Amino acid sequence: MIAVVVTVALAFAGYAATYLNGLRLTQRQERLARVNRQLGDLYGPLLALTEANARTFAAFVERHARPGGISPFSGGTPPTDEELAEWRLWVATVFLPTLREMRELVVGRADLLREPEMPPLLLELCAHAAGYEITTARWARGDFAEHLSLVAFPSAELAAYARRGFGELKLEQARLLGGRTGGGRWPR
Repeated sequence: MIAVVVTVALAFAGYAATYLNGLRLTQRQERLARVNRQLGDLYGPLLALTEANARTFAAFVERHARPGGISPFSGGTPPTDEELAEWRLWVATVFLPTLREMRELVVGRADLLREPEMPPLLLELCAHAAGYEITTARWARGDFAEHLSLVAFPSAELAAYARRGFGELKLEQARLLGGRTGGGRWPR
């Protein structure tokens, strides 16, 4: 009788261990799938667009800088008509399309955010893009009184957010895949 009880107990323990291990593996696979979606559908594209936008803006400032490397919108002297016309061209063809893509990522992929609530920084990004929508609509009507968005672009903060989110998710992805995350060398 004791042998039967021990056999049943061992069989149950084996079943329980197998079940719990399968559950753990399933949860790990689901977490990895989510991390992969976060990287591929939100944080990766957001980082790429943020970096591209920063580099393109730096190229604009470099190409159209005033003496001393100053942006036409910095300093006390207002931009010339030629500088404003060039700015309108860059906004309409380069900056606003990129801002629209960033906004679409934030709005369309909000379920992939790491935070439980929408970060205010991302709301500022959306507001900045919307501010340029009205500005460019006025330009289309021939009204060139305004040349900037109603809301400032959170450039440095957005770049840091995208880099941090992407980097932390890549570390988690490596951990879930069984890789080392300490920056050391892979085993040979």
